[in-house]
Amino acid sequence: MTLPRFRIARTISVYIARQFLIWCGIVFGAMMLIVFLLDYIELIHRARTKAEVPLSLLLEMALLKLPHMAQEILPFGVLFGTMLAFWRLTRSNELVVARASGVSVWQFLLPAVAVAFSIGVFTTTVFNPVASLMQGRYEILENRLLRNTTGQSALSPSGLWLRQADPSGLHAMVHAEKLAQGDLVLQDVTFLFFRDDDAFAERIDAVDARLEPGHWIIRSGTKWHKDGYGEHFERMELKTNLTSAKIQESFAAPETMSFWELPGYIHLLQVSGFPTQRHRLYLNALLARPFLLCAMVLIAATFSLRMQRRGGATLMVVSGMSAGFILFFLSDVVFALGLSSTIPVALAAWTPAGISLLLGASFLLHLEDG
Repeated sequence: MTLPRFRIARTISVYIARQFLIWCGIVFGAMMLIVFLLDYIELIHRARTKAEVPLSLLLEMALLKLPHMAQEILPFGVLFGTMLAFWRLTRSNELVVARASGVSVWQFLLPAVAVAFSIGVFTTTVFNPVASLMQGRYEILENRLLRNTTGQSALSPSGLWLRQADPSGLHAMVHAEKLAQGDLVLQDVTFLFFRDDDAFAERIDAVDARLEPGHWIIRSGTKWHKDGYGEHFERMELKTNLTSAKIQESFAAPETMSFWELPGYIHLLQVSGFPTQRHRLYLNALLARPFLLCAMVLIAATFSLRMQRRGGATLMVVSGMSAGFILFFLSDVVFALGLSSTIPVALAAWTPAGISLLLGASFLLHLEDG
């Protein structure tokens, strides 16, 4: 009695999907272990002059950074894991028998592609919020322990908050209701000054304040002294250590924001007049990740399935490493072009996945027909 064809196809699909998951998991785990050890060693090296930072805290920082790094190396884990899985199936003649029985390349690739797409969706929607939370904690510890800096700005629906200090010992909190388009001009701005002992010193309310190199130019405001006396002025210059670049860089990094928070924060940046390229690029890259993982499966299959005809594990390894390097280089180039607004952000984020999908499908069509 012969088994129905659909049961055979289902059995093969489950088996291939299981082999794909096992080998991708093994390769991804090995890569994660290497990355974790390298990050931990780097943190120890950076903290070598800071005796007050214990090794246990550096270990915690390395663990906090690990989920973010996992997202970065996941495509390469899928690439090399797929290559190993299909190479072993080819070497044991399992795929040879499947193809001889009439199963096409696309039929036994479908389970791996479906699993890769599911992993991409899970990573973007579930794993990314956890990774972004841990990355935010890591950056706080890094700034406090290794860089001796704190955040200089915060953007929220209530407006923009900035923080600055000057050599005289005054610390200022700056609040603006909105930001004018173009140059960094704060509108409806308030300066709150505190001394080193956090004692209130004075306050300035003004119509606007323009950031120039080394100072603020504050226009049409009132300076309130500690005793409550108010002094009106038309123009005032106030020294500052802030720059436009420092303010923009100190906003929440896209890596510290979850997939679900990014659209709202991007809208907040837009209405506040700040550039949104970094955050929009990161959001689009997250959306493209499931398709990028599918492309990695197709490209890996192109190299590993050829081994049954030509033989040679060395060629497969070299080909896979070359493909990974080209993908990494291409991603960096197009992302840089997207950040500089040379090309549209969406095009920059989707180009690596799109090109990889087209190349992988083209090579497999040639392999199947040839």
